[in-house]
Amino acid sequence: MTSTRRILIADVTVPFESGVDVVFDYLADPTNRPRWQASLRAISKSAPRGEGAGDTGSSWTDVTWVPGVRPHMEVIENVPQRRWREIGTWWSADADLTLTFSSSSTTRTEVRARAFLTVPTILAPGASVLALITPPALAADLRTAARLLSGDGQASRPDR
Repeated sequence: MTSTRRILIADVTVPFESGVDVVFDYLADPTNRPRWQASLRAISKSAPRGEGAGDTGSSWTDVTWVPGVRPHMEVIENVPQRRWREIGTWWSADADLTLTFSSSSTTRTEVRARAFLTVPTILAPGASVLALITPPALAADLRTAARLLSGDGQASRPDR
């Protein structure tokens, strides 16, 4: 068995000018991801579980802009309006993203996103570079989602 290393690659918090129920429902639904996640072209092979596409056990494949990079994604936790967690696997790596939601009013929500990458130990030094580039990219993606929900983004992302 190959030893692995788990690396925190992002811990960012982004404010949304929308209620927690709206923010949670939007971010937890994988079908919305290509609108706000810059690295995605689409999702495929969606297999919803429970009542909605973002419920625990739901899975899909991310179709990224990078040829051949198509991680299998699965929702591993869904606590409505509080916490949502997914894990993506691709080759010998996995990425774990947790979104935590907090609200100080009916019209403002903060989303904290923490991402970990688990890779074979031999690849850990190279993977550590992701800790430099992932936080600004993840924060930018969440700011895009916040703009879309506030109406400033016209509910779609321009083609890249």
